[in-house]
Amino acid sequence: MVRTMVLLRALIRTARMARHTSSLAAGLPADDEVLLDAPDARLGPALVAAGRGEYRPAARLLAATREDAAWEDRDRYVMRLAAFAGARPEWLARWRTDAPRDPDLLLLVAERAVADAWSSPARAERLHEVTDLVTAAARPAPGDPVPWRVALDHARGTPVPRVPFEELWAEAVRRSPHHYGCHVAALRFLATAGGGAGHGQCFDFAERAAQDALPDSLVQALPVRAVFGHLSSPAGPDPVPRARLDAAADRGVALSARYAPADPWPAEVRNLLVCVLVRLERWTDALEQVRRIGPYATSFPWDRLSDDPLGQFLEVRDGVRIEVAASTPLRTRPRRAPADDH
Repeated sequence: MVRTMVLLRALIRTARMARHTSSLAAGLPADDEVLLDAPDARLGPALVAAGRGEYRPAARLLAATREDAAWEDRDRYVMRLAAFAGARPEWLARWRTDAPRDPDLLLLVAERAVADAWSSPARAERLHEVTDLVTAAARPAPGDPVPWRVALDHARGTPVPRVPFEELWAEAVRRSPHHYGCHVAALRFLATAGGGAGHGQCFDFAERAAQDALPDSLVQALPVRAVFGHLSSPAGPDPVPRARLDAAADRGVALSARYAPADPWPAEVRNLLVCVLVRLERWTDALEQVRRIGPYATSFPWDRLSDDPLGQFLEVRDGVRIEVAASTPLRTRPRRAPADDH
């Protein structure tokens, strides 16, 4: 009798998947239309020029973010341009020759140096060697929080006692109290180099930051990052109540709803949110976020799970549709994507 019931449930699940999976693809971009880490309209031309060995468009872009105090844009552009320089360094070398004291150049050089050090087998030694570059990036830009985000990333890999971390964090928030990149860097520091800080302390930090931030601030997604770190812990995660995980996910869902579908600005937050919702087996919520992502896949968090982040995203997207289809009654038509909600 038990085997008969198991077989029956399997048959029903298969029938539901066959009936509903294809219809749940309505409104989703085709696989070949999904982009990985697509640059925005300002960054794209700078990357194209850098590919030709020209640094001036990137220099103008970063100078504009500094002059406009557009710190979130500045942080994103610095990370993307520094990553590009890792594969195509000629334009950055030319910039260093022409304008070695340019504050935007110094910031890019520090970001690139810290990233290189983190990927080195001799991480601690390499990070120690680039300390002067990190210091040099902060000196000419007293109001810029981004060098302090770089400093937090640098400190995370070195044996820095807690007091210097607190000093770095104070410098960052004094310049921009709700800067998302600095908050992410601080959370990662607490998780990996914070003197044995447990997951509960990371959740406390993330939840306090989110409570203090505006409803549409990306800092609202910080608890979702805490959930991801907790669920990804290789050492066996500390017990965290399921209600706390769901509350963080709910906060991320609320943040996502404040942005238009297929908006590239919150794309990384939405990709992370899908990953967390899948781990929590909240399939319907995950499908809604897949729809809101549209064509904008991001390397993080999928590069933590696979060497092919785009392929991993597409695989998860298909899996979410299958799970939703399998839970939809045979006589019910699953809800299609809304025509527009902005």
